[in-house]
Amino acid sequence: MTPETRKTLANGLWHNNPALVQILGLCPLLATSTDTVNAIGLGLATIFVLTLSNTLVAATRRWLRPEIRIPVFVLLIAGAVTVVEILIQALAYPLYQSLGIYLALIVTNCVIIARAEAYAAKNRVLPAAIDGAAMGTGFAFVLILLGGLREILATGTLLAGADRIFGAGTDWTIRLYDSEHHLILAALPPGAFLCYGLLIAGKNVINERYERRRKKHTVSGS
Repeated sequence: MTPETRKTLANGLWHNNPALVQILGLCPLLATSTDTVNAIGLGLATIFVLTLSNTLVAATRRWLRPEIRIPVFVLLIAGAVTVVEILIQALAYPLYQSLGIYLALIVTNCVIIARAEAYAAKNRVLPAAIDGAAMGTGFAFVLILLGGLREILATGTLLAGADRIFGAGTDWTIRLYDSEHHLILAALPPGAFLCYGLLIAGKNVINERYERRRKKHTVSGS
């Protein structure tokens, strides 16, 4: 793995994470993260669309005139989203129904358009594909964390409704606690913002501790 590839992966997964650092794509992130299964479904769809759209943009960038590049980007992204939508509708129809309009709205996801403009339109196909996969995985990771956190707080379960992705009869529900007083707020829009804020705060704390340790080792080493 080249240093450039490692840097691209690190940026997408952590340092420049689209959800925790760039704060992009909040509409699908907050709206569909009501449980883990929805989050996994949209996360996988986003990875696929980001990787494919970045690849298509990088492959056609030499023939695009600057004044029409954004409409062309949207058309390429729409094509990738259509493929994903048809696949999910055919293979996991309950998930397709659960995600609803937010699946089609991946076309207007700021993360995808931003990566097409900022990276894919300026780089070769392979680096663009790697960037799309890294950014998509970083976004999906946050989406799944948020969905898991909200599901645990709201219902006390994890992976409830796995049959929406893996077929009828699949039951991977993990019941973490039984209580008559679940935190229903976590399942509502205000709870989504609060849980999302906790994730951002957690990342900032980890970054500060890492930076503090790095400086400490640098001083002691010198």
